[in-house]
Amino acid sequence: MEIEQKFRLITSVLSIFFEISVHSVSAALKGDGAFALSEMGGEQWAAVEKIGTQFQVTGQPFYVNGFNTYWLMVFAADHSTRGKVSEVFRQAAAAGLNVCRTWAFNDAGWRALQISPSVYDEEVFKGLDFVVSEARRNDIRLILSMCNNWEDYGGKSQYVRWGNEAGLNLTSDDEFFMDPTIKGYYKAHVQRVLSRINTFTGVIYKDDPTIFAWELINEPRCPLDPSGDTLQAWIEEMANFVKSIDPMHLLEIGAEGFYGPSMPEKLCQNPSSYMGQLGTDFLRNHQIPGIDFASVHIYSDSWLPDSFSDTHLEFVKGWMQDHMDDAEKVLNMPVVFGEFGVSSKDERFTSGFREAFIGIVHKTLLTSRRSGGSGGGSLLWQLFPEGTENMDDGYAVVLAECPATSSMISLHAAKILDASDRSEHDEL
Repeated sequence: MEIEQKFRLITSVLSIFFEISVHSVSAALKGDGAFALSEMGGEQWAAVEKIGTQFQVTGQPFYVNGFNTYWLMVFAADHSTRGKVSEVFRQAAAAGLNVCRTWAFNDAGWRALQISPSVYDEEVFKGLDFVVSEARRNDIRLILSMCNNWEDYGGKSQYVRWGNEAGLNLTSDDEFFMDPTIKGYYKAHVQRVLSRINTFTGVIYKDDPTIFAWELINEPRCPLDPSGDTLQAWIEEMANFVKSIDPMHLLEIGAEGFYGPSMPEKLCQNPSSYMGQLGTDFLRNHQIPGIDFASVHIYSDSWLPDSFSDTHLEFVKGWMQDHMDDAEKVLNMPVVFGEFGVSSKDERFTSGFREAFIGIVHKTLLTSRRSGGSGGGSLLWQLFPEGTENMDDGYAVVLAECPATSSMISLHAAKILDASDRSEHDEL
């Protein structure tokens, strides 16, 4: 490595730690109360935009170096657990992470946000308000997901149950994507979240640059219609609806990245033939007007259940490169790998393999970044503070307990800053 490049890298690392020290002191002084927009440096906190295959903020490059922590809202709704929200944001910022993906839904059940259609628990909504304000306090942006394909936190199955309780005769959870009443429930929720006035900041969600993007639904699948037409129509309708309320923020689907029948020659790139029959279609879905960037997930541990380490790492590189090529050459948009991880509960894989897995993701994206490609970033699934092990699904990374992983994440952040600095220098 050349001396000049080493100097830039060291400077980037020091810059990250200096900024975080300032954030930590500021957060400690401000406490848990409401604060004015002027105190957050609102004049310089602009919304992220998409220009071709790149993200930008006020004309400067922006790269997603992020994480998932899905349960932030329900923890923030209870003052006894709210501190964990602040803790995970502080730790993430200290590691150089800048975007968090989390749920803006919890349909029925424990600490529900939406108790029944259009009926909300205000204390839980205030929890979401706190999440948004605390993210801003730590200079972290948010991807807020509006619903779940899965039953966790309610999801589309809960919407269908609500419909049947109201007198509908729905026989499949996939009718979430078809029935006008159910689609009306979903739109009402979107409207409510986007129009919410944050009780901590006084800023309407749809006007808050802290929101990096809205996500329509986590990992949508509609195997009831493997042609993909049903899900395609739903995405078109909901993308148009979101943009009619909020044309400022970016919008993404929340898709896993499976190729569909619109391009049969791409089906072989899926982890298995089954993935091509789930009603999703990476290329077709992401050509819908209003969708600003592509979303892809990476779970080779569950998608390739009968294979081992080397096969998985090769798959990850190929899966990422295929989608970055398509995002650049076909879609003309950035692609964000919105979830990636390896389960510690899978006996095939060691902690060393998880570090190698994360390293492959980082290296592949850094190569794209340095060449001006479409790799817009990634979000680790998932980052936890200490003392939240009861929420762990096997993928949790507790930075304080994983020094090697923590160092990898910080180094990647520094390399990204260095690549961005060099890009700006080259333009000059």
